Amino acid sequence: MSTEQDKAVARKGRIIAVVIAGGGLSAILAPWLIQVFGLPMRYEMLFYFGALAAFIWALVNIYQLWRLRQDSQR
Repeated sequence: MSTEQDKAVARKGRIIAVVIAGGGLSAILAPWLIQVFGLPMRYEMLFYFGALAAFIWALVNIYQLWRLRQDSQR
């Protein structure tokens, strides 16, 4: 792999890591945020669905990253 490809793979990996961390943090903080802002309970589910979407997005991108690395090693 060239250095440009290495940089692109590393950048994509960092973005995936940030999305996973953000999704986990939003799921952990959802009950507290709902209580602080006085929102109805249904908004808590929106935080959870957003976190779930972030995790699914990250899983798909991890698979793409894995395939990219497999193809570049050949």
